[in-house]
Amino acid sequence: MTKKSHGRTRSGKPITDKLVSELAEKAEKGFDPDEILRRRGGRPPMGSAAASVESVRLDPELSEALRARAEHEGRTNSDLIRDAIRRYLQAS
Repeated sequence: MTKKSHGRTRSGKPITDKLVSELAEKAEKGFDPDEILRRRGGRPPMGSAAASVESVRLDPELSEALRARAEHEGRTNSDLIRDAIRRYLQAS
């Protein structure tokens, strides 16, 4: 008989009835908030405060040029955009 799966965890592990039961039992015992806060990950800060997310529309040609340049330089689109904005603002 095939085990029923309820999807997968972020790491790819199948979410089975057994895993759900184990997690429920652990939750009923309670969690240590200090431990959860210590393990909390997330992205490292980029400056003196939390970074904001800005949305920009790019035409298909500009988007492709950005992607190609980022790939060529081994950088991310976001990194290239931040660098371009910094240079533009410093030049003004």
